[in-house]
Amino acid sequence: MVASAHAQSNAIIIGQAIDLSGPNGSIGRDYVAGITTYFDSINVSGGIGGRRIKYLVRDDQGIPAQSAQAVTELIEKDKAEYLLGGIGAAVTDAVLAAPRFAQSGQTLFAPLVASVKNYNSRVLFWRPSPEQEMQYIFSYFDKLGIKSVGIAIQESALNQDMYQYVVTELRKRSMTLSGIVHLSAAPADMQRESAALAKANPGIVFAIADTFGTGTFLKEFRKSAPRTFVAGMSLINLDTLAEVAGPKALEWTVFSQVVPNPLSKKSVIQIDHSSMMKKFRDEDLSSLTFEGFIVAKTLVKGIQMAKPGRDAVQTLALQKNLIDLGGISISVSEGTHRMSNFVDMALFRKGGGLLF
Repeated sequence: MVASAHAQSNAIIIGQAIDLSGPNGSIGRDYVAGITTYFDSINVSGGIGGRRIKYLVRDDQGIPAQSAQAVTELIEKDKAEYLLGGIGAAVTDAVLAAPRFAQSGQTLFAPLVASVKNYNSRVLFWRPSPEQEMQYIFSYFDKLGIKSVGIAIQESALNQDMYQYVVTELRKRSMTLSGIVHLSAAPADMQRESAALAKANPGIVFAIADTFGTGTFLKEFRKSAPRTFVAGMSLINLDTLAEVAGPKALEWTVFSQVVPNPLSKKSVIQIDHSSMMKKFRDEDLSSLTFEGFIVAKTLVKGIQMAKPGRDAVQTLALQKNLIDLGGISISVSEGTHRMSNFVDMALFRKGGGLLF
């Protein structure tokens, strides 16, 4: 009993505020499942230097104010030593602006943000930037000889930044903009613009939108263009997308991915993810469970590498050498606050399911 109490008091406390029941709930639940699984595997092996990991997750429902409050409580009441990030730029901004976070001196680790925005050293991303994802999509279809591109954009300041990035990239690659669909327009206008874009016959359409906006566009656009490629990025919620647009509309859609195929067993970490998820969770594998698993392993590596009294996330941020995670190697790129450069592509196959 005394030993158990000591283990609890000596725990490494890791906190996270993330959407588990809001618009990105299924993304958050998968991400947390992967993180929890890796931490469980460490705890059953005795922890880190004899210290068990105590992982505390708070549901912020995707609401920035709730995320800031939850992080404040994790720091003040739960004494969290490390903080994992939530989903989206708005909640990330809210956490960074929270006075208690600012005072803590901590670095927010591995939030899931898909907007073109520069952050300071108080954030360390695990995943590559949205620009890297978009570059990969461009390169992928450039090889297929596609030169005409459409854009479906959901109006917001951050999406406007990505739109400008895509338009600039089109010019650099001597590609043609076939047309634009404004997803925030009145339904009749969106229908008209979708039909006009389909008639222009672009080789591919980039969706610069959230999951619901992308789904709304697909539902309308597929009426006129059932076999035109539509591309989205890795934080599109694929379950919700299928619900909004219908499974048939997802054929001929492609998504950038920031981890290797979670169903493959080509590397040690892919095998570990698969076997540990089966052992501890018995849930379906996804790119987000795999990303969470890798993020947790990265943080544990940082804790193991850190010298006494040093912060593990800052240790990771300052690491110059490659960190081998078992088939995936990472290191922070100069001036980016990002650890991974890995990007892949997955295509929705007929009948559902991603094909890497």
